[in-house]
Amino acid sequence: MAKVLVLNASYEPLNITSWRRAVVLLIKGKAERVEHNGKHLYADFPLPTVIRLRHYVRVPYKEIPLTRRNILHRDSHTCQYCGYTGDDLTLDHVVPRSRGGGDAWENIVTACVRCNVKKGNRTPVEAHMYLHHLPRKPYSSLYFEVSKHLKSGLHDEWQKYIIGL
Repeated sequence: MAKVLVLNASYEPLNITSWRRAVVLLIKGKAERVEHNGKHLYADFPLPTVIRLRHYVRVPYKEIPLTRRNILHRDSHTCQYCGYTGDDLTLDHVVPRSRGGGDAWENIVTACVRCNVKKGNRTPVEAHMYLHHLPRKPYSSLYFEVSKHLKSGLHDEWQKYIIGL
C-alpha cells in the first residue's frame, strides 16, 4: 500500500514510513493525522498520507553526499543546457576546474556529451550556453526520497509540506 510522510511537531518533514507504522503511531497517540486520501482502513478510520508527531524530535543534520547519482537525480537526468534526456549524460563543471571551479553542488550540472564538448573549457556565458536551472544544493536528505514520490503523482498532498520542490 501507500507510504506516509511523517512531520515533526513543527511541521517539518522527518521521513517517509509505511502506512502500518503510521497507523501504530496514531493508535498509540504519538502522532495525529494531518492528511488522508479518502481510503479507509476501517469504516471510521481514514488511511493517513501525512501524519504529525505530537512531540518535537531533534534530528541531527545529515550532509547529502555529492555523487554522480545524486546530481543526476537533482537534475532529473536531463541536460541542463539543451534539455536532452537519455543514457549518455555526463557531469559538467559550470566554472571549469582549470579556472578554479571546484566540486560543489553549485558548480556541477548534468550535461549531454554534445553540450559538454561544445562548452569545453569555458563558462556558460563565454560559450553562449545557458542553464535551464541554476545548480543548488538540495535542502535536506529527505529531498530525493520525497521528490520521487511527488514526481509519481501519487502524493500530491505532500507538496505543501516540502520546501523547494
